[in-house]
Amino acid sequence: MAKKCVHKGCGKSYTDDSEECVYHPLPPEFHEGQKGWKCCKPRVLTFDEFLSIPPCTTGKHSDADDTPAPEPVVPLADEDAASKPSAVSLDSLHTALPAPIARLPQAPSAQPRSPPSPAPPESENDDPNVPVQEGQACRRRGCNAKYSSSTNREGEQCVHHPGAALFHEGSKGWTCCKRRVLEFDEFMKIEGCKTKDRHLFVGSGKKGGEENLDTVRHDFYQTATSVIASIYLKKIDKSTSVVKLTSTVVHLDLRTSDKKRYKTEMPLYAGINPGISSFKIMGTKLELTLMKADGASWPVLRADEKPTGEILQVGKAGRV
Repeated sequence: MAKKCVHKGCGKSYTDDSEECVYHPLPPEFHEGQKGWKCCKPRVLTFDEFLSIPPCTTGKHSDADDTPAPEPVVPLADEDAASKPSAVSLDSLHTALPAPIARLPQAPSAQPRSPPSPAPPESENDDPNVPVQEGQACRRRGCNAKYSSSTNREGEQCVHHPGAALFHEGSKGWTCCKRRVLEFDEFMKIEGCKTKDRHLFVGSGKKGGEENLDTVRHDFYQTATSVIASIYLKKIDKSTSVVKLTSTVVHLDLRTSDKKRYKTEMPLYAGINPGISSFKIMGTKLELTLMKADGASWPVLRADEKPTGEILQVGKAGRV
């Protein structure tokens, strides 16, 4: 009889207890807007990025949840409470504090920064020309349906959350409905509040099923011996992407799980030692650690970028 793995990040059905399982062994962690797992380092800002963080541990499937329970909150002991400083009167504070300094008026030329343009809305229908892979999950939040070629799609119902995930002061829920819970597992089980006639497996798609990107954002910083560069692209597929380091050029062919592709040859400002250089694919970016061949300072990352005249460059953003 098939069992369902309860490990976080897995959730597959299995019959062989010795089958390999890739999962997160520790619970999620949400702090000051950042989201991630206690067992690994990636931290992201949006809930969709959080769900795309790859599992970090390999083990065996299990139908018993062995995730450690959250640490209990220890109440404040009486002696600790007694050691707290006594209340200070408002009058004494006014006497002790220096007089307030008048604020300078804001320059009339300073304008508030406009908010970024919202992302284009997701298509509500699948492109009939884009094939759906067996087992493909519905793209709508809160719907756990998976595509099966043997299932008749006529009359199917997609129950989902049209809003965004909301985490505030320990409570978790969705902006589109009122229910709030405390535990992450309970949040994942909150039933959708809106129903569509059909699931959304591939969306509008792109020509040829893939979108080619001409440019992505990058930045870098450096030490005396290395340059650490970040190429920002979400959901990079490790199994299909190629990164090749040579002494003067970085060859990139990055493909993502949401059918985007970024292919380029990036000429470097100065030579590197590719044998001891390295790269790491993360949830929202590709990180390159380039070991300098001569130890000189790099004013820019790419040879085709115009130097700014600065001797040491830290976190200089640009386009590649």
